[in-house]
Amino acid sequence: MSTATSTLAKILLIDANVFFARRISDALRHEGFEVVHSTQSGFALTMLEYDTPSAILCSTSMREINAHELPQLVHADPKNAHIPVIALGEGGDQSLMEAFRSGCADYVDKRLGPDLIAAQIKSFLRSNTDGFQPVQMLGADSALSGSLSHMDLPGVLQMLSHSRQSGALYVNADPIDGIIFFDGGSITHAENGDIVGDEAVVHIVKSCNGMETGSYKFLPGENAVTRTVMKSATELMLVALRELDEAEAAQSEEVEGGL
Repeated sequence: MSTATSTLAKILLIDANVFFARRISDALRHEGFEVVHSTQSGFALTMLEYDTPSAILCSTSMREINAHELPQLVHADPKNAHIPVIALGEGGDQSLMEAFRSGCADYVDKRLGPDLIAAQIKSFLRSNTDGFQPVQMLGADSALSGSLSHMDLPGVLQMLSHSRQSGALYVNADPIDGIIFFDGGSITHAENGDIVGDEAVVHIVKSCNGMETGSYKFLPGENAVTRTVMKSATELMLVALRELDEAEAAQSEEVEGGL
C-alpha cells in the first residue's frame, strides 16, 4: 500500500443495498483500505464522533440523508470539515455537477462496478493527498497532465466525460502510445498504432490497467477529423474490465490445468 493511501486508510460507506455494499467493500479492501459500512445515514453521522473516517462514500439514493444532503451536515462541524464526501450514484451527465454543487468532493458511477469504483476512490485519495487538480475544476482552456500512478486511466476518462470536456487525451505508457478525442464529454475518435475506434479505447484501457508508470496529457480544443467511436466511455470501460476478467479467468484455468 502506498504512503498516500496509508494516510487515507478508512472509508465510511453508506448504502442501503447490503449486497452491493459488500462487493464495493471487498474491492476497496483489495486496494488496501479499511471499510466501515452503514445502511443508515443518521447512524453513520453518529459514528463520526468516535470513529472518524478519511473519506465518506455515500449513495445518492438513500431514503433519509443522501449524498447530496450529507456534506452540509458533515462539514458543519469544524472537526469534520476535512473529510471528503464522495457521491455514489447512477445518474446521467448532470450527476457530477449536482454532486459538486451540493458540496461533494467527487462523483462515482455505480455502473462501473466494484473494481473500477475502488480504483477511482484510490486515485481520488491519492490525488487529494498529492495536491492534484481535478479536471472538473479546470477552465475550458486549461491543459491537464499527470502520471498514471497517481490517477488511473478509467478515472481520467470518467472525469473528462462527466465534465463534458472537448479535446485530445494523449496516453503514453509502454507499449501504449495512443490518443483519445473528446467532444462535449463524448469520446469521438481513438487510435493506437493500427487500432482505431471503440477497439482502440478498450485496448488502451486494458493495457494501462494497474500500470505504475506512464503519463497522460489532455489538450483542450483539439478535434478529430472523423468519428470512429460509437459507444460511451462507461460502456467501453465496462467492456475493457470484462475482457480483463475473462483473460484472468482463462489464465487461472491454464494454471490449474497444468498442475
